[in-house]
This record gives sequence, C-alpha cells and structure tokens, in this order.
Amino acid sequence: MTPTLVSKYMRKISNDFTSFCLLVLFTSLFLTACGGGGSSDSSTDNTPRVIVNAGPGSTVNEGTSVNLQGDAVGTTDELTYAWSASPTLVITHADTTSGVASFIAPTTSGTLTFRLTLQATDGNGNVGSDSLEVNVLALNTQPNALISYPPIDGFANKVFPASMEVTLDGSTSTDADAADVSDPIAAFQWQQLAGADVLAGVSRDASSITFTTPILDEDNNLTFELTVTDQEGATDTQELTVTILSARNNVPTADAGVDHQVFSGESILLSGVADTAIPSAKPLTYLWLNDSLLEPKINNANVLQTFAVAPMVNSTQVLTFTLKVTDANNNEVDDSISVTVKPFPRSLLNDTGVTRQGSSNAINSSHQADYPGQDGQRGRDIIASNNMLTKAGRGEGGFDFTRLDDIGDEVDDVSQPWRCVRDNVTGLVWEIKTTNGDLHGRRHTYSWYAQENNGGYSGPLNPATPSCSLSDCNTEDFVEAVNAQGLCGFYDWKLPSHNELLSIVHLGKSTSPMLDTDYFPYSDNGSTSILWYWTSQASVDGTDEAAQNAWAIDFASGNDNFLNKSTAVNVRLVRAGR
Repeated sequence: MTPTLVSKYMRKISNDFTSFCLLVLFTSLFLTACGGGGSSDSSTDNTPRVIVNAGPGSTVNEGTSVNLQGDAVGTTDELTYAWSASPTLVITHADTTSGVASFIAPTTSGTLTFRLTLQATDGNGNVGSDSLEVNVLALNTQPNALISYPPIDGFANKVFPASMEVTLDGSTSTDADAADVSDPIAAFQWQQLAGADVLAGVSRDASSITFTTPILDEDNNLTFELTVTDQEGATDTQELTVTILSARNNVPTADAGVDHQVFSGESILLSGVADTAIPSAKPLTYLWLNDSLLEPKINNANVLQTFAVAPMVNSTQVLTFTLKVTDANNNEVDDSISVTVKPFPRSLLNDTGVTRQGSSNAINSSHQADYPGQDGQRGRDIIASNNMLTKAGRGEGGFDFTRLDDIGDEVDDVSQPWRCVRDNVTGLVWEIKTTNGDLHGRRHTYSWYAQENNGGYSGPLNPATPSCSLSDCNTEDFVEAVNAQGLCGFYDWKLPSHNELLSIVHLGKSTSPMLDTDYFPYSDNGSTSILWYWTSQASVDGTDEAAQNAWAIDFASGNDNFLNKSTAVNVRLVRAGR
C-alpha cells in the first residue's frame, strides 16, 4: 500500500477507534507478509485483499456536475474500477482503470439522497468496495407573474372605456424550472390596490378576474396585483395600473359594416352599427359621407341603416363610405367601408321582377338594411327602379320588350296591334295569344307530344278533353301549324325550354297571370287558380320506365312541376334567342 492511500484511509476512519486498530494490524501484516488482504473480502487472514476509498460524501444543488475521486490498493498494480448508484444515476466513467468519474445531479422538487459505491478489482481477481452518500437539494427558480388582457381597438395601451367588461388574465405566468411545464403555477391570488372597487363579489384566487369598468365623473386609475406561487412554493407578483375614462371622455363605438361589391345602378348597402355605454352621452347622431367625385346618391345620410345608388361607371371604381358618429358630449368617432362598383354586364337572362324586400315578419316596399343580399337589392329590377337602366324597348322592372307586327317589324306606336314580342334581354321572340278562337286562341290547350327527345314516350296525340282549332290538339302539331303559317314572318317556332319559359315569369307580381300583360295580353285562359304552360322537357319521373310526364310552368304562381303528357295544358311558342 502506498503511503498516500494509507494516509487517506486513516483519515477516513479516524473517528472509528476499532476500525483504526484493525487498519494498523492489517498494515503490519501487509508489510511483513508476501501480500495484503482486501478490506471487503471475507476470506482467511492469509488471503490477499483490496482496500477501496470512494472518497467523501457531499451535498450539492440540482443540476450540479459532481466529480467522484475514488482510489484503491490491491495485490497488483493493475486495478479495474466500477461505480454504481442507488437510486440509479447516469454516471460518466470513461476510464475504468481509474476511480475518477462524474454525474449531473438530477432536477428535483425536494431533497434526494444517493448512495454511490465504488468497486475495485485487482489482477488476481480480488474485489473490494467502498460507498459514499450525495444529497441533492432542490434549487427553486422564482416564477414570473404576468398579467395580460385583450387589446381594445381605438384605445391606447392600459386605457379602458367605462361600462366595459374586462378580463385580466394571469394564466400565461411562467416558472423556468417547473417539473410540469403544462402546470407551472400552483396558486393565483389577485387584489386591487387602488381606484374604485371593481372586485366586489369577484373570485380572486382564479387564473383570471373579470369585472365591469365603472362610469365615473373623472378619469380613474385602477391598480391590480397578481401573486403567483409555483409548485415548489416560490412566489412572484406583478402590478398593473389601468385608466378608466370618465363619462364625458368615453367615445361611442361605430361600425360602418362590411366591404362589398355591386354593379352600376344597384343598391349600396350602408348598414352601420353605433352605440355608447354612457346614458348621458345619448342620443347619438349619424352622418354618412363619401369621398368619390362620382357622388353616389345616399338615400338618407343621417340614419344608421340606409343605402346609396351605385353610380354608372365604365370601369371598376372603388368608393369609400364613412359613418361619422357624434354623442351628446361632442365625442366623435368614424368608421369606413370600401365598395367596389363595376359596370353592369350584358344580361343573358331576365331578372325576376322582384323589387320588394322581406324582413322577419313582412314584405316591404322600402329598403331593408337589416336583411342584405336580397333579390330586390340586386339586378336589373332595382337598377330600373333607380331610373338607371337603359332599355331598347319597354317593360315593367328590368324586363325589356319590343312589339312586332305580322311581318316581324317593330311596332313603336302602342296603340297599333302586334302579333309577337321580342325580349331584348334574351333575344327570344314570343307568340302572342288572341281572343278570337283562331290558331293562337287563348283558351286552346294541348297534350304533350314529341316524336323525338321525348324521354322514351312520345305522349298522346290528344289530351283527354281536346280544345284547339286543329284536328289533333298536341304540341308537335301546333308547332307545325304555326311554322306553316309563318307567324311574324318566322318559320322556326318551337316549344320553349324550361329556362326559356321561366325567363318571362314576373315574380314581382302578386296577381295572375305573372307576366308583363302590357306585352303579353290574353295570357290567362279564364282560370285564376292554375295556368300551366308546357315546356319542351320531358320528366325523368324517378323510374326506369319511359317518361310519362313533362315539365310545365304555372303562370298563376310562378311554380314549376311535371304533369302527365295527356294533360290539357296551354302553349306559348318561342323562337331565336342569344
């Protein structure tokens, strides 16, 4: 044994007199005999032994790097060392020919005690060991208390209006050394340090507090304090001081609505919302402004919900409308919307004829700003109502019709007779009914019949009760007869498709027949309940069998439906189109 190791070992057990005596005896035997015995062996006195010194114990903080400095002496100079720990630790021990090793003290919320054992083995297989204890102390980092709140549009930081519900949130508070990062804070505690009391009846030990700002004669500062406690008992506080505006300094709220797009002549929806929480600041006054040189006409600029007529444009223009709101204390606020106005496109279909607008409980002739996007606010009909629709002919609402005489020429004099009507929107030319019982008599009805494109069933040659001037009262024979006649100088008349016939339905009318009767006279057949007209489209009927029905449109209601092809139904022929 080297003098240095004997000296270390004697110091380690100097307080144990019995162990000291045994050491002296062992050292004497070792010097006089051919070899020594290990302190951990249980063999006879003549058996060589290995003496191990693990080093002194220690107390360290969590996260600390701990060095181990063990040593041993045996019967040979070659020794192999191995460290172990209970509970288990990750020990770095790169060179096992040395007792030098290290480990990182683990993170803990309380004191941990580890027993580390150094085992040494000499070249003759003799084994010895020694142990030490390391205490690891928790090193708690102070948490960080944080108070947050949602930003308020139009107000400076830490400035709140009166009579507003405010939530102060402490849930984003942190703890850098939290054992559970998802739950770093064990407790929250709120208190109000200054200002008008707003926390009466409010729970103060939750992660957030919610209160309503007071209405006061003067601006008032409220100071709040949040104390957070982490899971290891450390605390931190944060203060927040906010300013509550006085009643006379509270600005009203204003919302001008949403940006949208319209065509020239359509209604621009100006649907504003404004309010104030201060009773003494009422009533509010309103003013709509626009910054466009086109000067769109605003129907009533002094109400919250109104409309403007989109100006005529040749290219896309963007207009800005601003709602200015003023309260009784002369506080002003404004908000703006952008409206894109596009040239009205060339229509390929008529509008519906509807200009009235619905509310929750009525049909109204006036603009309904609370119910945007209605048919009565868009399209040719409202443009015509705003006197901004250019027509080639005339007609109710957005409809544009021209009368034609027997040879297809335009009839400008409304006092002169006409035989056909041209729809200037769709380009379709329509048959006009008569009252004299001729080929075009108003009360004539027909069965649906087609030798081609019939859905598998051509239909009957006559309805159950024939009523026409032909030998066979069916749609195909009627078409052939009109083409043979050359009505209005045209020879390509046909049964209209579903969409073609629907295009002249005037859904804005509340009485039958639902057409512009100035251009389609004698449209009813004497009945006011149902006024069916055939289309050219057979109905699938929802079965695998041949189509027994065909589509028709009721000009008494504007509805469509399929009818059995044998039904006696009116016919209005059409030609041309775009």
